Amino acid sequence: MSTIVAISTAPGIGGIGIVRMSGENCFEILDKIFKAKKPQKIEEIKGYTIKYGNIINEKNEIIDEVLVSYFKAPKSYTTENMCEINSHGGIVIMNQILEQCIKNGAVLAEPGEFTKRAFLNGRMDLSQAEAVIDVINSKTDKESKVSLEQLQGFLSKEIGDIRAELLDLMSDIEANIDYPEYDIEEVTNERINNVLNNVSDKLNKLENSFTTGKIIRDGIKTAIIGRPNAGKSSLLNVILNEERAIVTDIEGTTRDTIEEFVQIDGVPLKIIDTAGIRNANDSVEKIGVEKAMEIAEKSDIVIAIFDITRELNEEDEKILKLIENKNAIIVLNKIDIKNNNLKEKIINKIKEKNKPIINISTKTREGIDELYKEISKIFKLKELASNGEIVISNNRHKYLINSAHKEIEQAKKSIAENMPSEIISTNIRNALEELGKITGETVTDDVIKEIFSKFCLGK
Repeated sequence: MSTIVAISTAPGIGGIGIVRMSGENCFEILDKIFKAKKPQKIEEIKGYTIKYGNIINEKNEIIDEVLVSYFKAPKSYTTENMCEINSHGGIVIMNQILEQCIKNGAVLAEPGEFTKRAFLNGRMDLSQAEAVIDVINSKTDKESKVSLEQLQGFLSKEIGDIRAELLDLMSDIEANIDYPEYDIEEVTNERINNVLNNVSDKLNKLENSFTTGKIIRDGIKTAIIGRPNAGKSSLLNVILNEERAIVTDIEGTTRDTIEEFVQIDGVPLKIIDTAGIRNANDSVEKIGVEKAMEIAEKSDIVIAIFDITRELNEEDEKILKLIENKNAIIVLNKIDIKNNNLKEKIINKIKEKNKPIINISTKTREGIDELYKEISKIFKLKELASNGEIVISNNRHKYLINSAHKEIEQAKKSIAENMPSEIISTNIRNALEELGKITGETVTDDVIKEIFSKFCLGK
Protein backbone atom coordinates (compact mmCIF):
# COMPACT_ATOMS: atom_id res chain seq x y z
CA MET A 1 0.00 0.00 0.00
CA SER A 2 1.04 3.59 -0.54
CA THR A 3 2.51 5.77 2.19
CA ILE A 4 -0.17 8.15 3.45
CA VAL A 5 0.12 11.48 5.21
CA ALA A 6 -2.28 13.93 6.88
CA ILE A 7 -2.45 16.69 9.46
CA SER A 8 -3.85 15.05 12.61
CA THR A 9 -4.48 18.11 14.76
CA ALA A 10 -7.50 20.36 14.38
CA PRO A 11 -7.21 23.38 12.05
CA GLY A 12 -6.26 26.66 13.66
CA ILE A 13 -3.56 28.13 15.89
CA GLY A 14 -2.18 25.98 18.70
CA GLY A 15 0.90 25.19 20.72
CA ILE A 16 1.79 22.19 18.57
CA GLY A 17 0.64 20.58 15.35
CA ILE A 18 1.05 16.95 14.30
CA VAL A 19 1.59 15.63 10.78
CA ARG A 20 1.20 11.85 10.68
CA MET A 21 2.67 9.50 8.06
CA SER A 22 2.23 5.73 7.64
CA GLY A 23 3.40 3.17 5.10
CA GLU A 24 6.31 1.09 3.85
CA ASN A 25 8.29 4.10 2.57
CA CYS A 26 7.49 6.29 5.57
CA PHE A 27 11.05 6.52 6.90
CA GLU A 28 12.61 6.97 3.44
CA ILE A 29 10.37 10.00 2.83
CA LEU A 30 11.07 11.32 6.32
CA ASP A 31 14.82 11.00 5.79
CA LYS A 32 14.60 13.38 2.79
CA ILE A 33 12.91 16.19 4.74
CA PHE A 34 14.09 15.75 8.35
CA LYS A 35 17.56 16.61 9.55
CA ALA A 36 18.11 15.36 13.10
CA LYS A 37 20.51 17.15 15.42
CA LYS A 38 22.07 13.75 16.14
CA PRO A 39 21.76 11.81 12.86
CA GLN A 40 21.28 8.02 12.96
CA LYS A 41 20.56 5.38 10.35
CA ILE A 42 16.94 4.27 10.45
CA GLU A 43 17.90 0.70 11.36
CA GLU A 44 19.66 2.08 14.46
CA ILE A 45 16.64 4.03 15.65
CA LYS A 46 14.39 2.10 18.00
CA GLY A 47 10.61 2.27 17.82
CA TYR A 48 8.79 4.44 20.36
CA THR A 49 11.59 6.99 20.33
CA ILE A 50 11.65 10.73 19.60
CA LYS A 51 14.33 12.70 17.77
CA TYR A 52 14.83 16.47 17.65
CA GLY A 53 15.74 18.34 14.49
CA ASN A 54 14.47 20.46 11.58
CA ILE A 55 12.13 19.93 8.65
CA ILE A 56 13.70 21.34 5.50
CA ASN A 57 12.49 22.03 1.96
CA GLU A 58 14.10 21.19 -1.39
CA LYS A 59 16.32 24.29 -1.11
CA ASN A 60 17.62 23.07 2.24
CA GLU A 61 15.80 25.90 4.00
CA ILE A 62 14.43 25.24 7.49
CA ILE A 63 10.64 25.11 7.64
CA ASP A 64 10.38 24.44 11.38
CA GLU A 65 12.17 22.83 14.30
CA VAL A 66 10.34 19.67 15.27
CA LEU A 67 10.20 16.50 17.32
CA VAL A 68 9.66 13.29 15.34
CA SER A 69 8.18 10.16 16.93
CA TYR A 70 9.19 6.83 15.36
CA PHE A 71 6.91 3.76 15.35
CA LYS A 72 8.29 0.69 13.63
CA ALA A 73 6.09 -2.05 12.14
CA PRO A 74 4.26 -3.96 13.48
CA LYS A 75 4.20 -1.98 16.75
CA SER A 76 2.31 1.07 15.56
CA TYR A 77 -1.27 2.30 15.29
CA THR A 78 -1.60 1.00 11.72
CA THR A 79 0.91 -1.90 12.23
CA GLU A 80 2.97 -0.21 9.46
CA ASN A 81 6.03 2.00 9.74
CA MET A 82 4.75 5.30 11.12
CA CYS A 83 6.05 8.67 12.21
CA GLU A 84 4.48 11.73 13.75
CA ILE A 85 6.07 15.12 13.11
CA ASN A 86 5.38 17.44 16.06
CA SER A 87 5.78 21.01 14.84
CA HIS A 88 4.71 24.40 16.12
CA GLY A 89 0.98 24.91 15.75
CA GLY A 90 -0.42 26.95 12.90
CA ILE A 91 -1.90 25.95 9.59
CA VAL A 92 0.88 27.56 7.48
CA ILE A 93 3.70 25.55 9.07
CA MET A 94 1.76 22.28 9.03
CA ASN A 95 0.73 22.73 5.40
CA GLN A 96 4.36 23.34 4.42
CA ILE A 97 5.43 20.11 6.17
CA LEU A 98 2.52 18.24 4.57
CA GLU A 99 3.55 19.57 1.17
CA GLN A 100 7.12 18.33 1.60
CA CYS A 101 5.88 14.83 2.53
CA ILE A 102 3.72 14.70 -0.60
CA LYS A 103 6.48 16.07 -2.85
CA ASN A 104 8.75 13.26 -1.67
CA GLY A 105 6.36 10.38 -2.32
CA ALA A 106 3.53 10.31 0.23
CA VAL A 107 -0.12 10.65 -0.77
CA LEU A 108 -2.78 12.57 1.13
CA ALA A 109 -4.74 10.21 3.38
CA GLU A 110 -8.50 9.83 3.05
CA PRO A 111 -10.70 10.52 6.09
CA GLY A 112 -10.17 7.77 8.66
CA GLU A 113 -7.55 5.99 6.54
CA PHE A 114 -5.09 5.46 9.39
CA THR A 115 -7.77 3.69 11.45
CA LYS A 116 -8.99 1.86 8.35
CA ARG A 117 -5.50 0.44 7.89
CA ALA A 118 -5.41 -0.56 11.56
CA PHE A 119 -8.64 -2.50 10.92
CA LEU A 120 -7.54 -4.05 7.62
CA ASN A 121 -4.18 -5.04 9.14
CA GLY A 122 -5.91 -6.81 12.03
CA ARG A 123 -4.94 -4.49 14.87
CA MET A 124 -8.60 -3.88 15.75
CA ASP A 125 -11.98 -5.11 14.61
CA LEU A 126 -14.67 -2.93 13.03
CA SER A 127 -16.58 -2.18 16.25
CA GLN A 128 -13.34 -1.01 17.87
CA ALA A 129 -12.56 1.15 14.85
CA GLU A 130 -15.99 2.77 15.11
CA ALA A 131 -15.31 3.42 18.79
CA VAL A 132 -12.33 5.60 17.82
CA ILE A 133 -14.58 8.27 16.30
CA ASP A 134 -16.98 7.92 19.26
CA VAL A 135 -14.12 8.66 21.66
CA ILE A 136 -13.15 11.72 19.61
CA ASN A 137 -16.76 12.98 19.49
CA SER A 138 -17.53 12.29 23.16
CA LYS A 139 -19.36 15.18 24.83
CA THR A 140 -19.33 13.83 28.42
CA ASP A 141 -17.30 11.64 30.75
CA LYS A 142 -19.85 8.82 30.56
CA GLU A 143 -19.94 8.84 26.78
CA SER A 144 -16.14 8.75 26.74
CA LYS A 145 -16.14 5.82 29.20
CA VAL A 146 -18.61 3.77 27.10
CA SER A 147 -16.66 4.51 23.90
CA LEU A 148 -13.33 3.55 25.51
CA GLU A 149 -14.79 0.26 26.73
CA GLN A 150 -15.85 -0.52 23.18
CA LEU A 151 -12.41 0.52 21.90
CA GLN A 152 -10.85 -1.89 24.40
CA GLY A 153 -12.91 -4.71 22.90
CA PHE A 154 -15.63 -5.35 25.49
CA LEU A 155 -18.36 -5.54 22.84
CA SER A 156 -16.11 -7.49 20.46
CA LYS A 157 -15.52 -10.16 23.11
CA GLU A 158 -19.24 -10.49 23.86
CA ILE A 159 -20.12 -10.79 20.17
CA GLY A 160 -17.25 -13.24 19.71
CA ASP A 161 -18.49 -15.42 22.57
CA ILE A 162 -22.03 -15.48 21.14
CA ARG A 163 -20.75 -16.36 17.67
CA ALA A 164 -18.60 -19.15 19.13
CA GLU A 165 -21.67 -20.70 20.77
CA LEU A 166 -23.62 -20.53 17.52
CA LEU A 167 -20.75 -21.85 15.41
CA ASP A 168 -20.29 -24.81 17.72
CA LEU A 169 -23.99 -25.60 17.58
CA MET A 170 -24.22 -25.15 13.82
CA SER A 171 -21.24 -27.41 13.16
CA ASP A 172 -22.93 -30.21 15.14
CA ILE A 173 -26.23 -29.71 13.34
CA GLU A 174 -24.60 -29.74 9.91
CA ALA A 175 -22.47 -32.79 10.78
CA ASN A 176 -25.68 -34.70 11.44
CA ILE A 177 -27.15 -33.42 8.17
CA ASP A 178 -24.08 -34.16 6.01
CA TYR A 179 -22.92 -37.44 7.57
CA PRO A 180 -25.96 -39.35 8.82
CA GLU A 181 -24.18 -42.67 8.18
CA TYR A 182 -21.53 -41.96 10.82
CA ASP A 183 -21.97 -42.56 14.51
CA ILE A 184 -22.16 -38.90 15.49
CA GLU A 185 -24.09 -37.99 18.61
CA GLU A 186 -27.43 -36.64 17.48
CA VAL A 187 -28.04 -32.99 18.32
CA THR A 188 -31.36 -33.01 20.12
CA ASN A 189 -33.91 -30.22 19.87
CA GLU A 190 -33.63 -29.77 23.62
CA ARG A 191 -29.92 -28.97 23.40
CA ILE A 192 -30.47 -26.66 20.42
CA ASN A 193 -33.19 -24.82 22.31
CA ASN A 194 -30.99 -24.43 25.39
CA VAL A 195 -28.20 -22.84 23.36
CA LEU A 196 -30.60 -20.63 21.40
CA ASN A 197 -32.36 -19.49 24.59
CA ASN A 198 -29.01 -18.57 26.13
CA VAL A 199 -27.99 -16.64 23.00
CA SER A 200 -31.40 -14.96 22.82
CA ASP A 201 -31.06 -13.73 26.42
CA LYS A 202 -27.62 -12.26 25.68
CA LEU A 203 -28.83 -10.52 22.52
CA ASN A 204 -31.90 -9.20 24.31
CA LYS A 205 -29.69 -7.73 27.04
CA LEU A 206 -27.52 -5.99 24.43
CA GLU A 207 -30.61 -4.64 22.63
CA ASN A 208 -32.05 -3.26 25.86
CA SER A 209 -28.78 -1.53 26.69
CA PHE A 210 -29.30 0.71 23.64
CA THR A 211 -31.79 2.82 25.60
CA THR A 212 -29.02 3.66 28.04
CA GLY A 213 -26.49 4.04 25.23
CA LYS A 214 -28.70 6.42 23.30
CA ILE A 215 -29.11 8.67 26.35
CA ILE A 216 -25.36 8.66 26.99
CA ARG A 217 -24.49 9.34 23.35
CA ASP A 218 -27.26 11.66 22.16
CA GLY A 219 -28.37 13.13 25.48
CA ILE A 220 -31.85 13.86 26.75
CA LYS A 221 -33.90 16.04 24.44
CA THR A 222 -35.55 18.52 26.80
CA ALA A 223 -38.18 21.02 25.65
CA ILE A 224 -39.05 24.08 27.74
CA ILE A 225 -42.64 25.07 27.00
CA GLY A 226 -45.04 27.60 28.44
CA ARG A 227 -47.17 30.58 27.56
CA PRO A 228 -45.43 33.86 26.64
CA ASN A 229 -43.49 35.50 29.49
CA ALA A 230 -43.80 32.48 31.79
CA GLY A 231 -40.00 32.46 32.10
CA LYS A 232 -38.85 29.96 29.47
CA SER A 233 -35.97 32.03 28.13
CA SER A 234 -35.02 33.14 31.62
CA LEU A 235 -34.85 29.49 32.70
CA LEU A 236 -32.61 28.67 29.72
CA ASN A 237 -30.29 31.54 30.64
CA VAL A 238 -30.11 30.41 34.27
CA ILE A 239 -29.32 26.82 33.26
CA LEU A 240 -26.59 27.97 30.85
CA ASN A 241 -25.26 30.66 33.20
CA GLU A 242 -25.26 33.17 30.35
CA GLU A 243 -27.63 35.55 28.58
CA ARG A 244 -28.23 33.19 25.65
CA ALA A 245 -31.87 34.10 24.99
CA ILE A 246 -33.41 37.57 24.75
CA VAL A 247 -35.66 38.32 27.72
CA THR A 248 -38.15 41.22 27.62
CA ASP A 249 -41.59 42.08 28.94
CA ILE A 250 -42.90 41.97 25.37
CA GLU A 251 -44.84 38.75 24.67
CA GLY A 252 -43.82 36.65 21.69
CA THR A 253 -40.11 37.60 21.75
CA THR A 254 -39.03 34.00 21.07
CA ARG A 255 -40.11 33.05 17.54
CA ASP A 256 -37.78 30.16 16.79
CA THR A 257 -36.13 27.48 18.93
CA ILE A 258 -32.84 27.96 20.76
CA GLU A 259 -30.86 24.76 21.43
CA GLU A 260 -27.95 24.32 23.83
CA PHE A 261 -26.25 21.45 25.70
CA VAL A 262 -25.55 21.18 29.43
CA GLN A 263 -24.48 18.21 31.55
CA ILE A 264 -26.34 16.56 34.41
CA ASP A 265 -24.55 13.70 36.19
CA GLY A 266 -22.30 13.16 33.18
CA VAL A 267 -25.13 13.00 30.64
CA PRO A 268 -25.78 15.70 28.00
CA LEU A 269 -29.06 17.54 28.28
CA LYS A 270 -30.18 19.12 25.02
CA ILE A 271 -32.21 22.10 26.22
CA ILE A 272 -34.62 23.61 23.69
CA ASP A 273 -36.26 26.96 24.41
CA THR A 274 -39.45 27.30 22.36
CA ALA A 275 -41.89 29.99 21.35
CA GLY A 276 -44.57 30.88 23.89
CA ILE A 277 -47.74 28.85 23.31
CA ARG A 278 -50.73 31.07 22.53
CA ASN A 279 -53.20 31.84 19.74
CA ALA A 280 -50.86 33.97 17.64
CA ASN A 281 -52.01 36.30 14.87
CA ASP A 282 -48.53 36.99 13.51
CA SER A 283 -47.73 34.36 10.84
CA VAL A 284 -44.09 34.02 11.94
CA GLU A 285 -45.01 33.60 15.60
CA LYS A 286 -47.71 31.11 14.60
CA ILE A 287 -45.07 28.92 12.90
CA GLY A 288 -42.96 29.17 16.09
CA VAL A 289 -45.88 28.02 18.24
CA GLU A 290 -46.57 25.05 15.95
CA LYS A 291 -42.89 24.14 16.06
CA ALA A 292 -42.92 24.35 19.87
CA MET A 293 -45.82 21.88 20.04
CA GLU A 294 -44.07 19.52 17.62
CA ILE A 295 -40.78 19.61 19.57
CA ALA A 296 -42.60 18.98 22.84
CA GLU A 297 -44.21 15.88 21.31
CA LYS A 298 -40.84 14.50 20.16
CA SER A 299 -38.82 15.37 23.27
CA ASP A 300 -37.65 12.86 25.87
CA ILE A 301 -38.88 15.16 28.63
CA VAL A 302 -40.82 18.41 28.79
CA ILE A 303 -40.29 21.19 31.31
CA ALA A 304 -43.66 22.97 31.45
CA ILE A 305 -43.22 26.34 33.10
CA PHE A 306 -46.02 28.41 34.65
CA ASP A 307 -46.03 31.94 36.06
CA ILE A 308 -47.62 31.74 39.54
CA THR A 309 -48.44 35.46 39.49
CA ARG A 310 -50.98 34.94 36.69
CA GLU A 311 -54.21 32.96 36.58
CA LEU A 312 -54.17 29.78 34.52
CA ASN A 313 -55.72 30.46 31.13
CA GLU A 314 -56.61 28.60 27.94
CA GLU A 315 -52.95 28.40 26.82
CA ASP A 316 -51.93 26.89 30.17
CA GLU A 317 -54.70 24.30 29.87
CA LYS A 318 -53.44 23.40 26.39
CA ILE A 319 -49.92 22.90 27.82
CA LEU A 320 -51.23 20.68 30.64
CA LYS A 321 -53.10 18.60 28.06
CA LEU A 322 -49.95 18.29 25.96
CA ILE A 323 -47.87 16.78 28.79
CA GLU A 324 -50.46 14.30 30.05
CA ASN A 325 -48.83 11.24 28.46
CA LYS A 326 -45.23 12.41 28.46
CA ASN A 327 -42.23 12.52 30.77
CA ALA A 328 -42.71 15.99 32.19
CA ILE A 329 -41.80 18.24 35.07
CA ILE A 330 -44.05 21.14 36.03
CA VAL A 331 -42.09 24.23 37.04
CA LEU A 332 -43.75 27.05 38.95
CA ASN A 333 -41.79 30.24 38.39
CA LYS A 334 -41.52 33.54 40.29
CA ILE A 335 -41.70 32.12 43.82
CA ASP A 336 -39.51 35.08 44.87
CA ILE A 337 -42.65 37.26 44.61
CA LYS A 338 -44.20 37.16 48.09
CA ASN A 339 -47.84 37.38 49.20
CA ASN A 340 -49.07 35.67 46.07
CA ASN A 341 -52.57 34.32 46.64
CA LEU A 342 -52.71 32.54 43.29
CA LYS A 343 -49.96 29.98 44.07
CA GLU A 344 -52.04 27.50 46.07
CA LYS A 345 -54.92 27.73 43.63
CA ILE A 346 -52.59 26.95 40.71
CA ILE A 347 -50.91 24.08 42.58
CA ASN A 348 -54.25 22.48 43.40
CA LYS A 349 -55.22 22.61 39.73
CA ILE A 350 -51.90 21.26 38.47
CA LYS A 351 -51.67 18.44 41.05
CA GLU A 352 -54.37 16.60 39.10
CA LYS A 353 -51.84 15.91 36.32
CA ASN A 354 -49.74 13.74 38.66
CA LYS A 355 -46.44 15.22 37.49
CA PRO A 356 -43.45 16.32 39.62
CA ILE A 357 -43.79 19.97 40.64
CA ILE A 358 -40.73 22.15 41.26
CA ASN A 359 -40.92 25.70 42.64
CA ILE A 360 -38.27 28.00 41.18
CA SER A 361 -37.21 31.57 40.75
CA THR A 362 -35.24 32.36 37.61
CA LYS A 363 -34.32 35.62 39.31
CA THR A 364 -32.71 34.12 42.46
CA ARG A 365 -31.90 30.60 41.04
CA GLU A 366 -33.92 29.06 43.88
CA GLY A 367 -35.13 25.55 42.97
CA ILE A 368 -32.80 25.04 39.97
CA ASP A 369 -30.79 22.34 41.75
CA GLU A 370 -34.06 20.55 42.61
CA LEU A 371 -34.97 20.64 38.92
CA TYR A 372 -31.64 18.97 38.03
CA LYS A 373 -32.17 16.31 40.72
CA GLU A 374 -35.66 15.52 39.40
CA ILE A 375 -34.39 15.05 35.83
CA SER A 376 -31.61 12.81 37.15
CA LYS A 377 -34.12 10.80 39.17
CA ILE A 378 -36.52 10.29 36.23
CA PHE A 379 -33.79 8.92 33.95
CA LYS A 380 -31.73 7.28 36.74
CA LEU A 381 -28.69 9.12 35.44
CA LYS A 382 -26.39 8.19 38.33
CA GLU A 383 -26.93 4.50 37.58
CA LEU A 384 -26.23 4.71 33.84
CA ALA A 385 -23.17 2.71 32.75
CA SER A 386 -22.04 2.40 36.37
CA ASN A 387 -22.32 -1.38 36.77
CA GLY A 388 -19.70 -2.41 34.22
CA GLU A 389 -22.23 -3.88 31.78
CA ILE A 390 -21.72 -3.56 28.03
CA VAL A 391 -23.70 -0.66 26.57
CA ILE A 392 -24.66 -0.39 22.89
CA SER A 393 -24.65 3.20 21.65
CA ASN A 394 -24.22 2.68 17.90
CA ASN A 395 -27.34 2.53 15.69
CA ARG A 396 -25.68 0.13 13.25
CA HIS A 397 -24.85 -2.30 16.03
CA LYS A 398 -28.39 -2.07 17.41
CA TYR A 399 -29.88 -2.89 14.00
CA LEU A 400 -27.57 -5.88 13.44
CA ILE A 401 -28.13 -7.30 16.93
CA ASN A 402 -31.88 -6.95 16.40
CA SER A 403 -31.63 -8.75 13.04
CA ALA A 404 -29.59 -11.59 14.58
CA HIS A 405 -32.09 -11.85 17.43
CA LYS A 406 -34.96 -12.25 14.97
CA GLU A 407 -33.10 -15.08 13.23
CA ILE A 408 -32.57 -16.85 16.57
CA GLU A 409 -36.26 -16.50 17.45
CA GLN A 410 -37.18 -17.85 14.00
CA ALA A 411 -34.89 -20.84 14.59
CA LYS A 412 -36.67 -21.55 17.89
CA LYS A 413 -40.00 -21.29 16.12
CA SER A 414 -38.80 -23.73 13.44
CA ILE A 415 -37.87 -26.25 16.14
CA ALA A 416 -41.30 -25.92 17.76
CA GLU A 417 -42.91 -26.57 14.37
CA ASN A 418 -40.65 -29.63 13.73
CA MET A 419 -39.08 -28.03 10.66
CA PRO A 420 -36.08 -29.74 8.98
CA SER A 421 -32.60 -29.17 10.48
CA GLU A 422 -31.52 -27.43 7.25
CA ILE A 423 -33.95 -24.55 7.96
CA ILE A 424 -32.76 -24.20 11.56
CA SER A 425 -29.17 -24.20 10.33
CA THR A 426 -29.99 -21.45 7.82
CA ASN A 427 -31.42 -19.22 10.57
CA ILE A 428 -28.34 -19.72 12.71
CA ARG A 429 -26.06 -18.99 9.75
CA ASN A 430 -27.97 -15.77 9.06
CA ALA A 431 -27.59 -14.75 12.71
CA LEU A 432 -23.86 -15.42 12.51
CA GLU A 433 -23.57 -13.25 9.42
CA GLU A 434 -25.41 -10.33 11.05
CA LEU A 435 -23.21 -10.50 14.16
CA GLY A 436 -20.11 -10.78 11.98
CA LYS A 437 -21.00 -7.45 10.39
CA ILE A 438 -20.51 -5.79 13.78
CA THR A 439 -16.92 -6.92 14.17
CA GLY A 440 -16.13 -6.94 10.46
CA GLU A 441 -15.84 -10.65 9.62
CA THR A 442 -18.76 -10.58 7.18
CA VAL A 443 -19.05 -6.90 6.29
CA THR A 444 -18.96 -5.61 2.69
CA ASP A 445 -16.43 -3.15 1.27
CA ASP A 446 -19.19 -0.58 0.74
CA VAL A 447 -20.09 -0.63 4.43
CA ILE A 448 -16.44 -0.30 5.44
CA LYS A 449 -16.05 2.67 3.09
CA GLU A 450 -19.18 4.31 4.49
CA ILE A 451 -18.05 3.88 8.10
CA PHE A 452 -14.59 5.36 7.60
CA SER A 453 -15.87 8.23 5.46
CA LYS A 454 -17.34 9.70 8.68
CA PHE A 455 -13.91 9.99 10.27
CA CYS A 456 -11.82 13.15 10.32
CA LEU A 457 -8.61 13.53 8.32
CA GLY A 458 -5.52 12.27 10.08
CA LYS A 459 -7.26 9.60 12.18
